[in-house]
Amino acid sequence: MFDLPLLWQHLVGWLSTHAVVPLLDLLHLRGLSGNPADIAASLLIAALQVGIIGLIFRPLETWFPAEKWTDRKLTLVDRNYTLLMLLGIFPLFTYLVLTPFSHLFGGVDTATSSTGSPLALTHWMPWFNQHPYLLFALYYLVYDFVYYWMHRTQHAIPWWWALHSMHHSTRQMSCWTNDRGSLVDGFIQSMILATVGLTIGVDPDEFAWLMLIGELVQNFSHTNARIGFGRFFERVFVDPKFHRLHHMRVDPERPTLHNCNYGQVLSVWDVIFGTALYGMAPRPTGVGDPMVDADNNYGLIGLHWVALKRFWGAVRRPAGWKPGEVAFDEDYRPIPVSQLDLNAFSHAPDATPPVATAHTTAEAAAG
Repeated sequence: MFDLPLLWQHLVGWLSTHAVVPLLDLLHLRGLSGNPADIAASLLIAALQVGIIGLIFRPLETWFPAEKWTDRKLTLVDRNYTLLMLLGIFPLFTYLVLTPFSHLFGGVDTATSSTGSPLALTHWMPWFNQHPYLLFALYYLVYDFVYYWMHRTQHAIPWWWALHSMHHSTRQMSCWTNDRGSLVDGFIQSMILATVGLTIGVDPDEFAWLMLIGELVQNFSHTNARIGFGRFFERVFVDPKFHRLHHMRVDPERPTLHNCNYGQVLSVWDVIFGTALYGMAPRPTGVGDPMVDADNNYGLIGLHWVALKRFWGAVRRPAGWKPGEVAFDEDYRPIPVSQLDLNAFSHAPDATPPVATAHTTAEAAAG
């Protein structure tokens, strides 16, 4: 009889023995990394994710497109970045940085939790040790709840938005867009989520699967497809119709409409906290800030460079720490959105608009 768990163990063992361990030895990293088997499992999970994106989500964009594009050239940078992140940067970061970081909690104590945290959920509720699936579901509730509030903060704090705006700048949101983001932004997110995971007692294997579920749902929710879950389930889970509204380009007549739908997997947090938006037709994606929209002119390196310039322009100024929605001027200083001519920008969605300058923003403010 076909044994899927046994096959998985064999694949992990083979990849660990024949690829991961030799590479770590070559780089003299054996003592600095996590368990080679965990690294191998992470790489296999990433490969599985790429396969699902390419073989399932990508065809949905052809069969049921929310937007029809004459070409997909703006999606190429997102696809390449996804492959780089999933098969390279993220596994290395996880097991060369996050796993050793867990040792700060005092190492493994199986009587408390796999991470040794005295705040582990199983320490306070030992009953869950006999119910691993319910424990995993509880882990995910905590993980998704933290993600929701972290995501809202990314939009609320100008210096963090300066980084996160790279994710929102694409005019062609697709199944590859989820991993489009500043490495600095990704580092901050990973440290927050990993710290929460270590604190509540999530072991590395479970954390990898938590990440996979979250990432796959986000790959699906970013897919350029007109797919919804229906009137009931859309109130619980995030679908492409729901998340597309989060990425919609600002409406000049209703400039705060896009401040909605922050959930990662569970839309119920948006319902509970009043940020859910339903029932609107698909809208073009992107941003209303010319400085951020200009991201579409760059490749991978250029994207990160301009995001860092926005970040530096915001984090070193008091305005970069004051919560609120901002745009950026030609010196990458955060400025009130009210200083942008949103009508002029929205009327030319397919052209790269002129970059906002101190002169034009002053004119817009005066008008």
